[in-house]
Amino acid sequence: MSRICLFPGTFDPVTLGHTDIIDRALPLFDKIYVGIGINALKHPMFSAEQRMKWFNEIYINDPRVECAIYEGLTVQFCKKINAQFILRGIRYVSDFEYEKTIADANRTLDRSIETVFLTGEPKYTSVASTIVRDILKNGGNASPFLPQAVINSLEEGIMI
Repeated sequence: MSRICLFPGTFDPVTLGHTDIIDRALPLFDKIYVGIGINALKHPMFSAEQRMKWFNEIYINDPRVECAIYEGLTVQFCKKINAQFILRGIRYVSDFEYEKTIADANRTLDRSIETVFLTGEPKYTSVASTIVRDILKNGGNASPFLPQAVINSLEEGIMI
């Protein structure tokens, strides 16, 4: 049986912190689905299609990483893609407290799906999509926090 994992999030935009977690998780799983969750309460800066395009470009040469857009409960999407694991990145202790609450709820909903936490590299602890969006909205240079694929599309002004 393949070890299939879902890395869910909004990824608005994709940051080096996100790709760090994926890259370091690749040896642990046979397949990682990056699940771009649609949340009616959030108003993203970039379309889900644009975020998916970035992931597809970043991981074009690695078939173990696949991106999908989903709505609804994460554990239901795990069942749809046959994922036995949910991957979450942790930067700070406060992240862990929040993520553990979600992991506990997911475990209550489906005991067959386990959440795996990876701590981010120290150099990426300050990288958060919220901060990056604020930098971009205010005309700052967010490139130190972004993968090259994201930088390229922002520079070209090409957004879908």
